Amino acid sequence: MTNQALPAEIRYVAIGDSFTEGVGDELPDGSARGWADLVAQGLADATGRPIQYANLAIRGRLLDPIVEQQLEPALALGPTLISFNGGGNDMLRPGTDMPWIIGRTEAALRRILDTGAEPLLLAGANPTAGLPSGGRVRAKGDELTAAAGELAAGLGIRFCDNWSDPVLARREYWSHDRLHLAPVGHHRVATNVLRSLGRPAPADWVIDADPLPVPTRREQLRYTREHVLPWIKRRLTGRSSGDGRTAKHPEFVWVPPRGRGDLG
Repeated sequence: MTNQALPAEIRYVAIGDSFTEGVGDELPDGSARGWADLVAQGLADATGRPIQYANLAIRGRLLDPIVEQQLEPALALGPTLISFNGGGNDMLRPGTDMPWIIGRTEAALRRILDTGAEPLLLAGANPTAGLPSGGRVRAKGDELTAAAGELAAGLGIRFCDNWSDPVLARREYWSHDRLHLAPVGHHRVATNVLRSLGRPAPADWVIDADPLPVPTRREQLRYTREHVLPWIKRRLTGRSSGDGRTAKHPEFVWVPPRGRGDLG
């Protein structure tokens, strides 16, 4: 399947957590855009035809709720393409069960294949350079990404490995919370995804960023106060950043191709 061309009529559904919802790439009205929205636009631009696009991802979701709450509603839409990413939030917690994550992911991918839709498996970008105790999370991410690559190869499906992209690991590609990509990071992921689908990225996308200096001690303390401590509090109280939120595009929306006058 990895060498097959996409169908002429594209119905694309994205499922996952904050990475796929687009957190970190907020528009002026406060809504999240993100790489999946950009991929939908890139596919429309590349094919010159409008596509249908839905995004069921919700921030904060662990892998099990992604599969239990998003997969079947996504399949009910009748997609031709489903992007799947999950497990990032599971890795941030102690005692991550990697074999379970891989097994759950494989079952979800096989379910997609059974419907005739094409699954696209993604490894999320690597945020660990800016995280406290990032080494432990990095080891989990390395293991999960290697296993995901082997799984995709065994199933004969496309795999977009953002975790191993050295550019995305740089500080300037991340938002202030260091857990979610900045807009330029989302554009780079979208470029990686389109490449894995055999499509070019729009020429007007900005995917390069100037280097950022190492944070000062004062900046590090402010980061801990504003982001790390609230995250710990949510974990201790059993709350999630996605509590009470619903999917931004639970049904298909049409994404038309942009004309030349829309570029730039």
